Amino acid sequence: MRAPLALLCVLVALPVLTPMTSAQDAPNPLTTRWTGLVSPTSPHPEYPRPTLVRGEWLSLNGPWEWEPAPEGMDTPECNTFSGTILVPFAVESALSGIGRHEERFWCRRAFELPEAWRGRRVLLHFGAVDWEARVWVNGKFVGEHRGGYDPFSFDITDFLVDGAKQAVMVRVADPTDASTQPRGKQVREPHGIWYTPTTGIWQTVWLEPVAQTSVEAVEVVTDFDAQTATVTVRVRGGQDADLVVAATDYKTRSMVGIEVARAGEPATISLASAFRPWSPEEPNLYGLLVTLTGPDGSADVVESYFGVRKISVGPDGAGVTRILLNNEPLFLHGPLDQGFWPDGLYTAPTDEALRYDLEVTKRLGFNAVRKHVKVEPERWYYWCDTLGLAVIQDMPSGDRYIGPDDPDIERTAESAAIYEREWGAIINANREHPSIVMWAPFNEGWGQYDTARIAAWTRELDPTRLVDAVSGWADRGVGDVYDWHVYPGPGSPQPEASRAAFLGEYGGLGLPLEGHTWLDKGNWGYRSYDSAEALTDAYVQLVENMRWLIADPGLSGAIYTQTTDVEVEVNGLMTYDREVIKMDEARVRAANLSLFGPPPRLRTVAPCALTEKVTWRYTTDEPGAGWEKPGFDDSGWGTGEGGFGRAGTPGAINGTQWESGEIWLRREFILPRMVLEEPTLRIHHDEDCEVYINGVLAAELEGYTTGYVFAKVSEEARRAMIGGPTVIAVHCRQTGGGQYIDAGIVDLGR
Repeated sequence: MRAPLALLCVLVALPVLTPMTSAQDAPNPLTTRWTGLVSPTSPHPEYPRPTLVRGEWLSLNGPWEWEPAPEGMDTPECNTFSGTILVPFAVESALSGIGRHEERFWCRRAFELPEAWRGRRVLLHFGAVDWEARVWVNGKFVGEHRGGYDPFSFDITDFLVDGAKQAVMVRVADPTDASTQPRGKQVREPHGIWYTPTTGIWQTVWLEPVAQTSVEAVEVVTDFDAQTATVTVRVRGGQDADLVVAATDYKTRSMVGIEVARAGEPATISLASAFRPWSPEEPNLYGLLVTLTGPDGSADVVESYFGVRKISVGPDGAGVTRILLNNEPLFLHGPLDQGFWPDGLYTAPTDEALRYDLEVTKRLGFNAVRKHVKVEPERWYYWCDTLGLAVIQDMPSGDRYIGPDDPDIERTAESAAIYEREWGAIINANREHPSIVMWAPFNEGWGQYDTARIAAWTRELDPTRLVDAVSGWADRGVGDVYDWHVYPGPGSPQPEASRAAFLGEYGGLGLPLEGHTWLDKGNWGYRSYDSAEALTDAYVQLVENMRWLIADPGLSGAIYTQTTDVEVEVNGLMTYDREVIKMDEARVRAANLSLFGPPPRLRTVAPCALTEKVTWRYTTDEPGAGWEKPGFDDSGWGTGEGGFGRAGTPGAINGTQWESGEIWLRREFILPRMVLEEPTLRIHHDEDCEVYINGVLAAELEGYTTGYVFAKVSEEARRAMIGGPTVIAVHCRQTGGGQYIDAGIVDLGR
């Protein structure tokens, strides 16, 4: 991997403010290995914008003067400051040095401009401020921004004063869950799946000098089929400028193609001589060098990068609608990534920590990650680009919930305007990252409105990526995927002609580890285990069942909940402090890697009610010995259509009513004389059951399922499947709640 672009840039040193408190002085129930590595004077010193790099910049991260702001104080009347906050950490975080919630506050930072910047425009950049930021420079109002997840900038040249010393002041206000703005999982009173809020500056603040005529943005649209990249440069300070656009090999920096254009005009570069597309397996990138010459002869040079990849939905060789990467079926499998940290909340303590989560994700055999109702700093997407992780990017949720069957809500005009401005800004700010393959504007009915219009508008903003219009719950039949959430799962919707089947959330397997939890009590998981071995066994079983869903009905992707524990939620692959990977790493990796490659094929050996009507012989009275074997006389048993159970049992397909405590089933079928690669039961049981094939115990299953799952056939039973007349026999017991039993046999192959 080539060194990060940030290493090419020069960081100009800042004058140092002495913190009144250190980050470690704030309450911190849980630390990470990076907590003590956070610089008290210049945290997150890396160049923050890897898709548009210049050689000179100045970080304003570090200690800022800080003071709570009374409600209604919208002008810089604050002249005294009682504390210091460490930027870019939210006021609620331990690393900020404050460690408590404040809805409104002032913060101020003195800085000095380098002498070499004289005569150029100076831009003040904020990576993200949650939620409202009003900005003054040297006591003069510069502007304001509303939105907690998108970057914004101001040209502060005309607000600077003579001499080197300057000052920037920011007033922050954030209603969190008291209003309807996008906020993700933040609430003022954290509990369950709702976490500590983030108020204030939580991404890098920085300055850079630019020429009077300079590059404002570089947009790259790649064409996988044509093997080209079309570059359009948006210019600040007028369009009367010339451009030279050069593409290079990202690793060797050797020239691939070069074009000359005018500002604002597209320049198309052929990549055919060195075509290397991007994929999770081979995250190939190209470097991009843009040189702009203004009418006064001044030059602006910026460096960027891009990857060539095509993401689409279409039929595979068997006609099943699937997600396609570079025209080939790709199964997307990754964790739900909340992006919270015990020491920094929304902000990772260091760039190394930010990268670590992604490195572990890759190491565990995943090829994707769903960024859940949060947007990360640009460097997070840079690491996904270079490491090779496909990203499903959520819009942070806000406003009100609707149920699965409820109509879309009616947002107020103000709420809708806030949502749409910020969603558009998030897409535009992150569209240059090849790792992002799908946008998800709504999650589980939260704030869901005008679904079809928002999905169409998202595609209009960015036609190069897929749209998951609704992740879970309230599907509206639009978008590129039909997305279910099933806990613990797995499960799959039926693919449609124009929509692939996607499992937006599953898993949630919990294990609290003493010494690594946010609180001593109140920790929870969707389904809890008491050891790493039991947790790993359960995870591997989920993934093994997923392989069958890839074959039938044709699942195209799945997102496991989740990367790490978050506060009292202990469903993570890792603990919240990132100290422990909670499962057996080798087994998890092997299971995950088994999902990739050409889609498997599933053949029905003995059907179940899920696929066709099947008749069984059954009894609710205990039968005689040998009931499970071929040749047993079951003429006195009843005859009924599968499955057998009580109406209302989740996932049941009731053919025959069964309400007693036990039931015995038998049926005979003709097993073709063929090679079976992986014969497996397709079964829905509520509750415990045993399954026999030709009198041999094939599986003994405990508990209950909420739908059809797959279960391994024992080696002894496999040897009994010799072809010809074959008997499958089932015994099921029920104690309370729903009840249901049905079973069949399928075979999986490549």
